Amino acid sequence: MQSIIYIFPELFLSLSIMSLLMLGVFVKKSFKLINMLTILSLIFTIALVINQPDEIIKIFNNSYIIDKFSIFMKILTLLFCSFVLILSKDYLKNNNIDKIEYPILILASTLGMLLMISSYDLIVFYLGLELQSLCLYILAAFKRDDERSTESGLKYFVLSALASGLLLYGSSLIYGFTGSTNFEVIAENLDESNTAAIFGIVFIIVGLAFKVSAVPFHMWTPDVYEGSPTSVTSFFALVPKVAALAVFIRFMYVPFINVIDHWQIIIVFLSVASMILGAFAAIGQNNIKRLMAYSSIGHMGYALAGLATGTNAGIQSTIIYLTIYLVMNLGAFGCIFMMKRENVFYENINDLSGLSKNQPLLALSFLIILFSLAGIPPLAGFFAKFYVFMAVIEAKMYALAIIGLLTTVVSAFYYLRVIKIIYFDKPKKPFEKNYDWGLKISLILSSILILIYFIYPSALLDAISAIIIY
Repeated sequence: MQSIIYIFPELFLSLSIMSLLMLGVFVKKSFKLINMLTILSLIFTIALVINQPDEIIKIFNNSYIIDKFSIFMKILTLLFCSFVLILSKDYLKNNNIDKIEYPILILASTLGMLLMISSYDLIVFYLGLELQSLCLYILAAFKRDDERSTESGLKYFVLSALASGLLLYGSSLIYGFTGSTNFEVIAENLDESNTAAIFGIVFIIVGLAFKVSAVPFHMWTPDVYEGSPTSVTSFFALVPKVAALAVFIRFMYVPFINVIDHWQIIIVFLSVASMILGAFAAIGQNNIKRLMAYSSIGHMGYALAGLATGTNAGIQSTIIYLTIYLVMNLGAFGCIFMMKRENVFYENINDLSGLSKNQPLLALSFLIILFSLAGIPPLAGFFAKFYVFMAVIEAKMYALAIIGLLTTVVSAFYYLRVIKIIYFDKPKKPFEKNYDWGLKISLILSSILILIYFIYPSALLDAISAIIIY
């Protein structure tokens, strides 16, 4: 019974999903109410997570863990999920996809992510993964009368099912050769001599690499980002990344820590390949959602660089990078949601031509966010990369640091190209200015956080410095 106390956030979220489903059935045209209650449920769940004890607690036969790492990652997941719902309210209404199922599916997917983050057992992890993924398949194809949305949903379903199958096969190999699904027991039974189980690790890394859009398992990302409704794309770009990266860290540093020499080189390859492809493939893109897809692939490469170091400093730099990346992406999608004329949302980069002449404040926000994504000092994006490269250099992985720096320079080109279009090209018809208050607040908040981060960076550093995985 005492174990139940520690899963109050998950229980509350489960009850919220069931209650909101019943409310949606019995109350006609209740999308606004359900959307608002979903946001309030997420905020209340954040409060429940914050109140959890910060010592390490393992429950349900050591299959579920509550520690500082899981608490921090759950707060990130719930917080940015709330912002995505706030950002996309106007978009959903204009595109006639303001259905009651939408916020409920997002809530169910978030519940799956919370299970993944705290999982300390292969079975619990897989249950959380499938709950998250099933909801994401539906969300990608949510705009049923749009061919692009249906296609993106099908692509994501087929490729994600393949990745899940590989992950499950890897998990079964690990279980077969270690005799347990529990992370701690796996760590005890897995060593250099257990070569057969190494194949299981490779399959698990393939599945996890798919979830974080790491090259060469990134192929779904540009098409799904472009084809999905923009509100769903913003969710894809922000929230699942937290859970996937949290699981990546937990897997590598708990059950597989004794065979670090075997998996470290794979993570370095994923990191290098993602940074290079993310830098070069985005150069020719004209659709801003595809640009953000390749940008996210590149940024996951930098995050994996910290993970590849095999040190606590590297893990902490990855978590810092992820946190700053989420704030930057929130701002970027806030700007994309403002690309609207006569109730039509535009996605082409050339539609931003001369934006600074018509809407200087929106152009300024775009400028701050794009400079930060490029890693220009003294913005938050610069510090994110700085912490990762410092951890990589401390681990004496100089080649990885050099490749990271070179790809940062290349990737700056496509961010600067967008800024050039905004500030120096001939103005087009201005976008509408009657934005939703939630969209304005989200954009202002993210722009200010990026801009003033350098004044007090220790606030984030102190919060993350207490996180120790092993």
